[in-house]
Amino acid sequence: MKSFLLLLLLTCSTYAQSEYPQDYFRHPLDIPLVLAGTFGELRSTHFHAGLDIKTQQKQGLKVYAASEGYVSRIKVSHFGYGKAVYITHPNGYTTVYGHLKKFSKRLEDYIKLCQYEKESFEVEMFPGVDEIIIEPNEVIAYSGNTGSSGGPHLHFEIRDNQERPMNPLLFGMEVKDSKPPYVSAIFAYPKDDQSTINGKNERVALRLIPNKTGDYEVEKIKAHGTIGFGVVSNDKLDLAPNNNGVSNIQTFFNGNKSLEVDFKRFSFEEAKHINRYVDYDYYKSKKSKIQKLFIEKNNPLTLFKNTYDNGYVFVEDSTSSVYKMRIRDYHNNETWVTIPVKGELETIVRDSLDISKKSLVYSDKETTLTSSFITVNFYKNTLYDDEYLDFNVSSDTLFLGEDRIAMQKNFYINYDLSHYKEDHQDKLFIARFYGNYKKPYYVSSTRKGHILSARSKSLGTFALATDTVPPTITPINFQNKKWISKYRYLKVKITDDLSGISKYRATVNGKWILMEYDYKTNTLTHDFNDNIVNDTKNELKIIVTDNVGNSSTFEATFFRK
Repeated sequence: MKSFLLLLLLTCSTYAQSEYPQDYFRHPLDIPLVLAGTFGELRSTHFHAGLDIKTQQKQGLKVYAASEGYVSRIKVSHFGYGKAVYITHPNGYTTVYGHLKKFSKRLEDYIKLCQYEKESFEVEMFPGVDEIIIEPNEVIAYSGNTGSSGGPHLHFEIRDNQERPMNPLLFGMEVKDSKPPYVSAIFAYPKDDQSTINGKNERVALRLIPNKTGDYEVEKIKAHGTIGFGVVSNDKLDLAPNNNGVSNIQTFFNGNKSLEVDFKRFSFEEAKHINRYVDYDYYKSKKSKIQKLFIEKNNPLTLFKNTYDNGYVFVEDSTSSVYKMRIRDYHNNETWVTIPVKGELETIVRDSLDISKKSLVYSDKETTLTSSFITVNFYKNTLYDDEYLDFNVSSDTLFLGEDRIAMQKNFYINYDLSHYKEDHQDKLFIARFYGNYKKPYYVSSTRKGHILSARSKSLGTFALATDTVPPTITPINFQNKKWISKYRYLKVKITDDLSGISKYRATVNGKWILMEYDYKTNTLTHDFNDNIVNDTKNELKIIVTDNVGNSSTFEATFFRK
């Protein structure tokens, strides 16, 4: 342990002179580095914190430690990164490997011991510096598709000593990329009521004109006052057809730098503010992310630098100006967008906004909306801006407008259930309606006395729903009172059609057994190689509970030798 700590101190001192060591970390797989996702890429609720490395549509590829170090964290969860390993290295960085199918034998033995001690599939452990030492090029796991992965791949991160994710490509890992980013759309935004773009005081889509060099021109716009611009842009790598994020965007007004967005590093705390960076209203209505190249209030992102006037530009009457964007990928392939701007003062007629039936919710102080037996609490800093929101109640249905306004934090919905019978209250939950068919989905709900509460970060329509139907449990690869000696795995399907699965517990002959839950296939799987089941005759019992407390019990006898 002392020698490892000494190595840690010496190496940190050495690499303090170099911001990004180039030959320290190896590629964590044995196959060419082809990416399904790049660092900083725009996801639905966050900026992507690492690289998604393609695994040739397979699971089970060997995953190597990027360098020597020690395992500082192991986490197993149903969602998120699924099965994940964190290795802290002597140079102060930590590498993360997510969506794993399984760990190497000694890590698997370690984590299973913890799972059996805690009697839980989901565990999180923080081994000490000298508990699990990792050697260079050691196989630590096998690639998979666990957690919230949408297909087989390896999620790989490099974090600094403050747990901030950094772009792994900064550390000398190479991917083939000779293609410049491409632009799908350009928009202009007025900052205030006095600003106009092409005679309008609202977001305006601009006509984009590709030229022969691969860059873009925008049809000349007429504007006046303080305005900003937004862009829809992506990048493609040489060996993959999928869209990836860009690495850097710079803007210039009449030759002077206006703003820069640089995707090198960010904190997890700020990553949740992605919906302040993109145009949330446009994303929800068009499923496309406009990157706003100006900084609005309550935007804490450190991705911005070298900004002047928060990226906005001021257009005076009777002037001619040029606004430019330079969009680059990590390999410095770049694309330019040129927007000629003619300053012209125009008088516009604004449509009056009917706010008589809306409720004003403040961004800088708590606002409570109340009607009959429903209360909605917006605490301070829940919203980015003061907003007029729809708030209507019909019976037990709450209408909070459409999900078109970005939130900083969750708001809280509270139903007073006093008018429901006591035995009925236990089966109630708060549902949010999604899609064209307005299907109800469970919102995590808690009850204290007669008050049922749920939290949400999305506006929409909510209602009370009742779930009295317990989950179903169905054996997949065995039958009651049959021999299954030839099988390595015991598999069971569990489903719940309304509130969803909350927890499960399985025992054989009264002893807890580990069953891995894959929510994507609704499957529980036990590995007989755990050597927990050693008797010839075995009594299996599985209890599955949904989110309102309905439980089902499945019992069967099986034989092994």
